[in-house]
Amino acid sequence: MKRFLFCLAATLLISFNANSQIINNWRGPDRDGKYLETNLLKSWPEGGPQMLWSYESLGKGFTSTSIDNGKIYITGIEGETGYLHILTLNGQLIKKIAYGSDVFSPSGFPGSRSSPTIAGNLCYIVSGFGKLVCIDTKEEKIIWSKELFSDFDGVNIRFSFTENLLINGKLIYVSPGGIKNNIVALDRFTGNLIWSSEGKGNVSAYCSPLLIESYGRKLLVNMMSFNTIAVDAATGALVWSYPYANTNKIHPNTPIYKDNSLYIFSGYGYGSQRIKLNADGSQPTNMWTNATIDPQFGGAILKNGFIYASGDRNRKWFCADWATGEIKFETTELDKGAIIEADDLLYVYTEKGDIALLEPLAGSFKIIGKAQIKLGTDQHWAHPVINNGVLYIRHGTALMAFNIKK
Repeated sequence: MKRFLFCLAATLLISFNANSQIINNWRGPDRDGKYLETNLLKSWPEGGPQMLWSYESLGKGFTSTSIDNGKIYITGIEGETGYLHILTLNGQLIKKIAYGSDVFSPSGFPGSRSSPTIAGNLCYIVSGFGKLVCIDTKEEKIIWSKELFSDFDGVNIRFSFTENLLINGKLIYVSPGGIKNNIVALDRFTGNLIWSSEGKGNVSAYCSPLLIESYGRKLLVNMMSFNTIAVDAATGALVWSYPYANTNKIHPNTPIYKDNSLYIFSGYGYGSQRIKLNADGSQPTNMWTNATIDPQFGGAILKNGFIYASGDRNRKWFCADWATGEIKFETTELDKGAIIEADDLLYVYTEKGDIALLEPLAGSFKIIGKAQIKLGTDQHWAHPVINNGVLYIRHGTALMAFNIKK
């Protein structure tokens, strides 16, 4: 079976910032894989950074940590039930809250998919079966829920529903993938429908959306099965769509936005494109295509005019020119995987269980640290998270915290 691309989920840091226009994000404050950390180690000792602690009772899952209120939030399943685990920053379990049935077998990859989104004492989770819940973590109860497939005519997908939810003010966005209710915005306090967009009627494609401001207009961008689409973030009106598909209709990577253009990319040999957005909201135009760089689910980093990412069918790590898409450097020193950035260095977690520290160079990179993850079970698919000088790695049933502070 094709690799479970969207393991993606695996995941993220989501933080609540009342002063931010975009409240909750995965893969860092701007959903681009960049964590705003400083004073981190510029090299690792032999064997890798020091492990501070491990928590090995998560249950199955591909999500990673959300950190807020001085606590760690992460999900996993036991049997057929999904649980939200709330830990101290020292890895001690504070409480465990059941949120309902989650993916235990239908997809062939049992485990929780969607990392928790935290805003104050409210936690938002969507299961692989399409149930979206809002949990009051103080009261330890679900205060509202929605069934994406029955309430909004959504259709579940091959490896079960996966989306890291995005909050903007009082709105929470989700993509049921229905014909009528393709993307919806809900009141995050009540679950009431605020708007519904028909989009292009494509099913969900494991992607987690991005909120951007383009030519003075706030847009919600998401990759559905056959199109990358943008809708007005306030009304849901379709602004533009851009045809983009691969043979499996799977696009787990959140696009990267810069210079009124988007980098869109997915695996299975289809590759990457940079598209230019137009001031009048018309269909974007292609700036370049690179059919070689085809990240499956691990994201990419744009830094200093270069894109760093691994391939799927082209199982290498690449450095490409942002302006032209030209490959400047490639290597097989590391297996493919997820990538993030902090303090001008790159952090990689590979499918073979290696964590690596990379120094990005002008048109290349070099490996300056490497270690093997030895705890946990099943696939190495979770995206790393960095918070307050700690690197968090989730491998199946285990969450590990590594000291990367100077």
